[in-house]
Amino acid sequence: MTRRILYPLVLAAFTALPAHANDCYVDYKAKQNDPLRLHYGVAKVQGECSAANAQAELQPRLNRSGWTLLNVMGVFGAEGLAERKGNAGAYFLRF
Repeated sequence: MTRRILYPLVLAAFTALPAHANDCYVDYKAKQNDPLRLHYGVAKVQGECSAANAQAELQPRLNRSGWTLLNVMGVFGAEGLAERKGNAGAYFLRF
């Protein structure tokens, strides 16, 4: 009886999804004033993978460096990082 219960649990533990499967990233636009500077960036966010959560988490990070979040363009998983890396340049996973 114990084997019937234990084997499926052990199998499930070894076939669980890797930790990075739940990673959440956001691409965004931000600005600084005086002089006006704009940037496009990609950042990792924690918690719920939604635009609202991303905005709430990212705005304070950007503010500490003198940037204002203009908009969250989208949220995505790790599979979307490679295609955005070149466009984000120095702001790829910076904030």
